[in-house]
Amino acid sequence: MSVTACQGLGFVVSLIGFAGIIAATCMDQWSTQDLYNNPVTAVFNYQGLWRSCVRESSGFTECRGYFTLLGLPAMLQAVRALMIVGIVLGVIGILVSIFALKCIRIGSMDDSAKAKMTLTSGILFIISGICAIIGVSVFANMLVTNFWMSTANMYSGMGGMGGMVQTVQTRYTFGAALFVGWVAGGLTLIGGVMMCIACRGLTPDDSK
Repeated sequence: MSVTACQGLGFVVSLIGFAGIIAATCMDQWSTQDLYNNPVTAVFNYQGLWRSCVRESSGFTECRGYFTLLGLPAMLQAVRALMIVGIVLGVIGILVSIFALKCIRIGSMDDSAKAKMTLTSGILFIISGICAIIGVSVFANMLVTNFWMSTANMYSGMGGMGGMVQTVQTRYTFGAALFVGWVAGGLTLIGGVMMCIACRGLTPDDSK
């Protein structure tokens, strides 16, 4: 694969991954209500990083934002921070990589400068993808922990009533945004690696 093709493909893959990171951050379906024990329900709850929503059986959906900062769990705030950092680094990486593309000539910029800019943008994309993957994974781990804790509490009161009474408690499972975030973070990471590989081809022979 030529250097130009590798660099261009890395840029496109990173751009697609970056768009996915933004989409995942803005989506409301980070966690969705588990319907395993109650498949027929009048309302369906799902939550995102910025608001929680309730969809009724009639199709009406009402969302309520998180109007507090200190009252939110620390893990949720950490996930927010990781996703925002990933987006900011992605924006910087895109701006740098546009000027680093070999097919674009700006003034008397030589290949050595383009190689450094390509390497810089690749590193930024890699860190951006890692931030997104870590953020989504932390949220998924929090969901798994809360799910099993809710399951234990749900069945804890069954022994005293001969196993006939089950505590009703809302449990949440993985939402679509988690899978979008994982795929987007992986694409951004792969695109960044391709940009770093293209950097070696752009470096002049005397400075390799």
